[in-house]
Formats: sequence, C-alpha cells, structure tokens
Amino acid sequence: MTNPAIFSTVADLRAAVRDWRARGERIALVPTMGALHAGHISLVELAKTRAERVLVSIFVNPTQFAPNEDFSRYPRTFEADLDKLRAAGTAGVLYPDIGEMYPAGFCTSISLEGPATAGLEDRFRPTHFAGVALIVAKLLLQALPDVAIFGEKDFQQLAVIRRMVRDLDIPVEILGAPTMREADGLAMSSRNVYLSAQERAAAPTLHRSLREAADALLAGGAPATVLAKARAEVTAAGFALDYLELRDAASLAPLEALAGSVGRLLVAARIGKTRLIDNIAVTPRMSDAPKSV
Repeated sequence: MTNPAIFSTVADLRAAVRDWRARGERIALVPTMGALHAGHISLVELAKTRAERVLVSIFVNPTQFAPNEDFSRYPRTFEADLDKLRAAGTAGVLYPDIGEMYPAGFCTSISLEGPATAGLEDRFRPTHFAGVALIVAKLLLQALPDVAIFGEKDFQQLAVIRRMVRDLDIPVEILGAPTMREADGLAMSSRNVYLSAQERAAAPTLHRSLREAADALLAGGAPATVLAKARAEVTAAGFALDYLELRDAASLAPLEALAGSVGRLLVAARIGKTRLIDNIAVTPRMSDAPKSV
C-alpha cells in the first residue's frame, strides 16, 4: 500500500493537481468531514472507477454548524481515517486547518434558494446549506476535479450541490452514490457512535418505516395515509420526528400522489441526543406511469 500524499495548503494541492493533469490523469474528489466509515470508503471505491487519482478532503467545516450543534463534539479521527484511505488506494488527502480555508478577513457567502429551501433540513438547520455550499464550492475550485462523489444519504444536500454547480458553471460532474447500510438497514453515519445500545436497537426503525411506506405507495396507498402510519411507527420507536415526507426526487417539491413521478421518502428524527436522517427512492414501474393520449 502506498501512503497518500497529505496536503495542508491549497497551494500544495494545486501543485499536485497540475502534475496529475500533466500526466493526462483524471481526478475524482470525495469531500468528507472525517470520522470515516465503510460508507465513505464506498465513495472512494466508486471514485476509483471514474478517475486515476482519487483525492479525499477531511475538514470539519464550522460554517455548516449552527451555534447549538455539535461542531466541538464532531469526531476527529485523522490517523484512523488515514489508515482506511491508505488501504483504499487514495492518491491524496486534503487536510487543511480552519485558517487555511477561512483566512483572516474572509467575508464571502453563498445565497441559496431552490432545493435549499424545500422545507426539509432547512426548516431545522436554516444556516446549514449555506455553509455546505460555501465549503463545497471552495473545494471544487481548489481541486478542479473531473468528478466529485457525494453520498445519497444527504439527499437534499446532493440536490443543493448539483443546483449550485449548474448555476455557477463549475466544470465538474457531481455523482451521487447509494447509501451504505448496516446489516439491519441503519444508514451508516459518523453520528451513529453517539447512540446508546438501546437507541441503536431502535434506530433501524427509520429505514424499515421508509421501506414499508414505499411498498405501500407503490401498491396504490394514499400518500397521506401511508405517511401518517410511517410517522406513527417512528414516534412509537422513541424518536422525536422532525419530518417524514414524500417529495419529487428531482425538485424536492411535495408530492400529493406518485402519478408516475419518481419520488423520494425522506426522514429526520432524534433519539436521545442524536439526530439521524435517511431517505429512499420510490420508483413506479413504467407500466404505472400515466399514458399519453
């Protein structure tokens, strides 16, 4: 195994990128905040199929945390992360400090609408996506990769990033990767380590409720009835529910009925001190789509 190059400055990163480009190599970027698990490594593995050089960023971004959120508690496990990235064959790791990313006098922000104001995560974390968009824009412009890989677990985030890249003409392909799950269906997340044994036992209810709701919707169930049942199941398992919604997969607009649309079920809920999110696709069969006349 080859040790990945570690870049602590943008200048060092850009020098390496210039060298890789001179060799005619494609570059893939996997942005992360560290505390890596198998879900992150699956993004690296996907990136390796799309580029000769895979670059992973590790940066716990303060601008996407609200004052009452867990910036100081967010797990920082750089040495363990580096071991995983070495085993995965990562070419480089961008590991800057806060001063490198937000130097003295930094005063720029990004204003968002569209999928960033869909009434999902933004209802509960109103400053979150502005911080995400800012750091992702910086990373994309610092590395200028051919492709950047993001997990579908943060589905609204993925929609926000895709919209931003289109609107700002950033020359990079944004690729969504399927959510990696534990054997019992729980979506892999760095925050899962905060769950007590009892909370961990209840946590798979989120995915199970989404799966049962998707099956009911595809069987013709009325969305209002199906969603009410799923919300009750999540609450009964001990969660405080933020939302459980059926949305259009492209626009994130609310769906009153599938009617041939590709939908997305999205949930966010708290158990104990931990907030978990998840989502799954709801894809009608082609034979279920409305017929043209």
